[in-house]
Amino acid sequence: MLSGLSGHFFTNFKRLQAEGYDVLIVHGGGPAINAELAKHDIQSNVIEGIRVTCERSAHIVRNVLIGSVNPLLVHQMNREGIAAIGLNGFDGKLLACDYLNKEKYGFVGDIRSVNKQMIDQFIAIGIVPVFSCIGSTDCGMTLNMNADTVASKVALAVGAESLLLVTDTPGIHIGGNIQRRVSIGDITKWIETGDIYGGMLPKVKAALDCIQEGIPSVRITDQHLVGTVIEAEGVFS
Repeated sequence: MLSGLSGHFFTNFKRLQAEGYDVLIVHGGGPAINAELAKHDIQSNVIEGIRVTCERSAHIVRNVLIGSVNPLLVHQMNREGIAAIGLNGFDGKLLACDYLNKEKYGFVGDIRSVNKQMIDQFIAIGIVPVFSCIGSTDCGMTLNMNADTVASKVALAVGAESLLLVTDTPGIHIGGNIQRRVSIGDITKWIETGDIYGGMLPKVKAALDCIQEGIPSVRITDQHLVGTVIEAEGVFS
């Protein structure tokens, strides 16, 4: 996805800034991670949209995200005239984590706290924070995390007005059709019936967490920032 970002993404990003929004970015790097794991003959297993991560894999994921994917995205943004800085969980204890479920997922993090003060300082001077989804335990252990989950935690920490989950599909597909506006009830039903599955599960679960915690809306979009709007029950007539 990152390598395929077009001018439309950056145009829409700058439009949001011009409208007065402070914008933060959280990114993953699935294709690059998969390629590097394959070079080391490491099998990649995903459970409920979460990558099972052994200790060796966690170090590879960290090196790919912090050493390659994050600098590339920051460079793209700076080149487009958007002042940006790359960050990860190790920077200023930005994303302090515990293990999500070490027996089930291995070295995967569950965010305990987000350093909002540090984020606010960058926003105050007009710099866009760009987070890679790497967390750290108190003793400095690298923990991998799902980018959608990190995005929701950061959004909640800063009291965001809206969360945009940008992916390679323009929203939620049900019965072959993109759903433009849906409620929490719709999402819950589609999870139960299996219409939402795989990589879309973490996205909608992140969306539900944010809405239930008070963020007014979440959008699952393509890089044109058009897709499915998810809002709380009772919004629709």
